Amino acid sequence: MLRKFVFYPLYLVTGIALLILPGKALAQAAIQSFKLQDVKLLPGVFKDAQQTDLKYMLALDPDRLLAPYLKEAGLKPLKPNYDNWENTGLDGHIGGHYLSALSFMHAATQNAETNRRLDYMLAQLKKCQDKIGSGYLGGMPGGIGMWKDIEAGKIVADTFALNKKWVPLYNLHKLMAGLRDAYVIAGKPQAKYILVRLTDYIDGVSRKLTDAQIQTMLISEHGGLNEVFADVSVITHQQKYLTLARRFSDKQILNPLIEHQDHLNGLHANMQIPKAVGFQRIAEVGGDADYGNAAAFFWQTVVNNRTVVIGGNSVNEHFNPTGNFSKLITDVAGPETCNSYNMLKLTRHLFEEEGAVKYMDFYERVLYNHILSSQHPVHGGFVYYTSMRPRHYRVYSQPQVNMWCCVGSGMENHGKYGELIYSHNATDVYVNLFIPSRLKWASQGLKLSQTTKFPDDEATKISIDEARPKPFGIKIRYPNWVSAGALLVKINGRSIAVNAQPGSYLNLYRKWKKGDFIEVKLPMKITTEVLPDSSHYIAFLHGPIVLAAKTDTTDLDNLIADGDQFGGYRARGKLYPLNEAPEVAVNNWDLSQALKPVKGKSQTYIAPQLIVQDKFKNLQLIPFYKLHDARYMIYWHQQSSKPVENSKGE
Repeated sequence: MLRKFVFYPLYLVTGIALLILPGKALAQAAIQSFKLQDVKLLPGVFKDAQQTDLKYMLALDPDRLLAPYLKEAGLKPLKPNYDNWENTGLDGHIGGHYLSALSFMHAATQNAETNRRLDYMLAQLKKCQDKIGSGYLGGMPGGIGMWKDIEAGKIVADTFALNKKWVPLYNLHKLMAGLRDAYVIAGKPQAKYILVRLTDYIDGVSRKLTDAQIQTMLISEHGGLNEVFADVSVITHQQKYLTLARRFSDKQILNPLIEHQDHLNGLHANMQIPKAVGFQRIAEVGGDADYGNAAAFFWQTVVNNRTVVIGGNSVNEHFNPTGNFSKLITDVAGPETCNSYNMLKLTRHLFEEEGAVKYMDFYERVLYNHILSSQHPVHGGFVYYTSMRPRHYRVYSQPQVNMWCCVGSGMENHGKYGELIYSHNATDVYVNLFIPSRLKWASQGLKLSQTTKFPDDEATKISIDEARPKPFGIKIRYPNWVSAGALLVKINGRSIAVNAQPGSYLNLYRKWKKGDFIEVKLPMKITTEVLPDSSHYIAFLHGPIVLAAKTDTTDLDNLIADGDQFGGYRARGKLYPLNEAPEVAVNNWDLSQALKPVKGKSQTYIAPQLIVQDKFKNLQLIPFYKLHDARYMIYWHQQSSKPVENSKGE
């Protein structure tokens, strides 16, 4: 079956909390996420990835991450800065990510060392803020002086600089988001104190600027500052911070989106995604319908028109033309991990408003095929670009060497896998993802566990470990990748009628008791998916899992990244000619039936009659998230279509 992965629009008002302002009447989100503390991962690939991430995080030295902040405050650092992006102008940005990562990991695992480090870093940051005295805090060199210039109206901005500093607003956002997470996720009051003082400082400077001056500042990359300011309005119950969030919303991006116009071609992708998260957050907090419409349309157009099979987007960090994805094939710099990190944030909010399965289908697609695949399963290195070029490869970071943005978001990614496995409304629980885990919903007296080897096994089992003696619903996602009538369910060993269709939730409502269990069969089928421009490249999936083939382990230059500031994360090895890559035949083939399972190997397939070249006929296709340290094929050219151009791969 040849198909394109399609999603649809949604209009939203949701969030982690709501600030009800005069004249506004917002309903609580239809579906709410559980705290990370309520969900524990059980043995499986996600828990393995979580623990690998934890080891990577603990290999870092907090004193080196704190050094930029101490220096900027006029205090003597205990140790020198890290190098790479932490000593060339973006100093301190990983420290902000680290606060978030520690918060997620502590909430998810209750690891004592993550808690100790979080407390230590907050104490040191407060010392820095107190020493500066104005409320300002930052690790960027010369930040105090820069903000004095901005306050005086001296503003010179371009895409990656503000007043000749390397994206200082983006850097500030990482710190503020880390402080927010330390308070909201990890419950650290000191983080709130630092965050509010810092926000007050920025608000004070902003009050001396015109809206036009702020919009000039926003030409420079600024992350999701509008989102954090909206969150501060919720934390403090003060409207002035919501006003600040609106002022820090980029109108050049916002206004076309309100009109459902996609002007994203050529723009830096991950500069735009956090803005959309902020638009959506402003809609949740303040009831701004236009902002919500803009965020929803942004999600729709990016997912429908700009997203490739692994759920990621962009080439060389930028949105390519929607009608021409050739650069995705010829370039080595495929989807950036940070993009998917931020798209998942937006998707989570959209899902919580309406509970539409299509959002969880997308979330699942990204989680397995981009996020899980972006961390090395042994040494824990993180991937910046996931190349889609046939027979290319990925590069992995080192903890003491590489300080890229995707290292910062990478540390966060693998600590929060539990955030959306389950959700709830007032009385019922939603089973969104098929991941081994245990849920404790204390307010409802419910404990349940999910045991599964999915996707290696097409089934999951949900056991009730504790329940109050009253009826409630357990709502199980019926994914769109399961055929109509194919979902099979048993309760306590007895088959039941499945009164649901793909793209909905099966509601199992009854008086549950300890010892009850639900068995769910999730038949997966092979499908193919074309590039978004419908060109002659296809990819294979088994259910939601992207299949890839390992082709070579040759010429893997910088497989483990070096310290090159702007090239270390690019796979610099030899480009193999595209016209020598494996191709698949098209004529007289049902591509979805051409793959045959390899006996004794889960989710492993071979298609010798489909692959054209003899030397590649025995390639095995496996889940992409299991494929590391090698060159690979995700997208395959169809031989009978237009010949491959650019045969030298230049």
